[in-house]
Amino acid sequence: MLSLPRRILSYFLPYWWPTVLATVLTVLQTPFNIAKPWPLAFLIGRVLPSVSQPVHGLTLSVGSYTISLEQWTIPQIAAGCSLAVVILHLISAWFHVVSQMMYFRVGLQGLLALRTDLYQCLHSLPLKYHDARRSGDSTFRVAYDSQALQTFYSKTIFLFQSWKDLLGYLGLMWVLDFQITLLSVAVIPLMALTFRHYAERIRNQSTRISECESAVLSLAQEGLSSVKMVQAFGREKDEVHRFAMTARESLEANMAMQYISMRSSLIVATLLMVATASVYWLGSHHVIAGTLDITSLIAITSYLALIYGPIDSITAVGWDFARAVGSAKRCFEILDQPDEVPQSPNAVQLPETRGELLFENVSFGYTTERNIISGVNLHLVPGQTVAFVGTTGAGKSTLLSLVPRFYDPTGGRVLLDGIDLRDLDKKSLRNHISIVLQDTLLFSSTVRENIAYGKPDATEAEIIEAAKRAQAHEFISAMPEGYSSQVGERGGHLSVGQRQRIGIARAFLKNAPILLLDEPTSALDPTTESAIMQTIEQLMQGRTTLIITHRIATVHNVDKIVVLGPGGVVEEGRGPELVTRGGFYANLYYSANLGEASQKA
Repeated sequence: MLSLPRRILSYFLPYWWPTVLATVLTVLQTPFNIAKPWPLAFLIGRVLPSVSQPVHGLTLSVGSYTISLEQWTIPQIAAGCSLAVVILHLISAWFHVVSQMMYFRVGLQGLLALRTDLYQCLHSLPLKYHDARRSGDSTFRVAYDSQALQTFYSKTIFLFQSWKDLLGYLGLMWVLDFQITLLSVAVIPLMALTFRHYAERIRNQSTRISECESAVLSLAQEGLSSVKMVQAFGREKDEVHRFAMTARESLEANMAMQYISMRSSLIVATLLMVATASVYWLGSHHVIAGTLDITSLIAITSYLALIYGPIDSITAVGWDFARAVGSAKRCFEILDQPDEVPQSPNAVQLPETRGELLFENVSFGYTTERNIISGVNLHLVPGQTVAFVGTTGAGKSTLLSLVPRFYDPTGGRVLLDGIDLRDLDKKSLRNHISIVLQDTLLFSSTVRENIAYGKPDATEAEIIEAAKRAQAHEFISAMPEGYSSQVGERGGHLSVGQRQRIGIARAFLKNAPILLLDEPTSALDPTTESAIMQTIEQLMQGRTTLIITHRIATVHNVDKIVVLGPGGVVEEGRGPELVTRGGFYANLYYSANLGEASQKA
């Protein structure tokens, strides 16, 4: 596995040429940065002391060239020096702006690539991964932790620029006075020791902050999505208290980080101040001794500010790197997750299917300690409707989830048309399966887009026909914008029955040969349930259908009923036949009838 720096670098390699071009511009900027202090140093050190004297003999030396300024007045020279400062700044600023914009764009492109990879990976990971984690944590990693990548890139560029300028300034200072230069850099080892002392603490605390902020986001997401339930039970204060306690943990983690940062920054600032005072002291002695002229001292002190600024910033960058490491690791934890439902390297495409399903001694458990289902053997012929009934927790939904490979069996195998599902291409397999859930999942978009979700290239006529078959066309047409109407977040603008009809229309449009129905009518009132079941019966025609329900009456006459109990299959057969056996299903059947009779009474 690649190291963390190499993995981060891999996201920016595709954009190497803008980075190289921006780096060239940054290098070209350096001479202008180095030249900035000299016009004012010359003005203060050479020109202004000559105010009471004639300009005669005043010269400006640039390398091996000497320029006579006798024909200029002192005000003109002062204006020229000031103008030179502005020109140097403008040229340097142009190089800086262009290079920084290029760097910034590359950083955002790398961030976009990482976020896309994270989002894609989260969608490809099996449901078992998502079942064990809060969705808010995954959201936080995609939206916030991923920004560590841009931090690494931008701060690395900043380090390069800082060291480039730093070495240029130090080189010129060495030429002017090597003793002062040595004294000015003596502080660097002490700062490195300070950084090493605090880096691990900052890195650990940064990880802690990410975890706390993720918990805050998850709790807010969970509470706001359940606001109807919260208000119904009068638990607003309790939810606010729970949120406040979690947010306080984040506050305390941030305060701890701030304390560490402030303490380390105080040490660094003190070291820099001591070094600055020492340089001023030594420089003054050299001027008094005549080994250094005042113009050079002014230039050196200007460079000193330019040096200690980058040094201080380099230390701050070190803290930023330490903070970013924790966030980056949280991102790559997702990308490194093993796929527990892997795609076979020799996966077979499934252009069409008859819909014959075979469960051979299938077992499954969410943990290795306990199986939900064990030793299930079932055969579904093409076009057959099989209902799964049984107690809560018997594994009905789990069994259905094995068909589209949301999970893989921990024992045995599931075959489609004689082919092990693990040998099929997952996307190809799922293209032949339609699913209608207890609470139809709708996206915050239009009715049209939600119906066409399983077939994005569907024509308008096909969408309307699917809606008509699902008995949804009438209420859709009555909406203000018809099929272009927004359904709201999770379909909040629609009733439960309307959402369910759109889900059924989606299944009609996809027209897949295998249909999975997971409690499709349990959330509906009896009248709506009866109407929806009529629509579902039309949908089931000609398809291999697996249906889960607690409503015995709705499936009593289907082709086959499979009764699941603790560990596996208890009974199977047609409804009337199972009633005559007087077993588990018979108890369910009579209990349901008894309940109905009680309601009528």
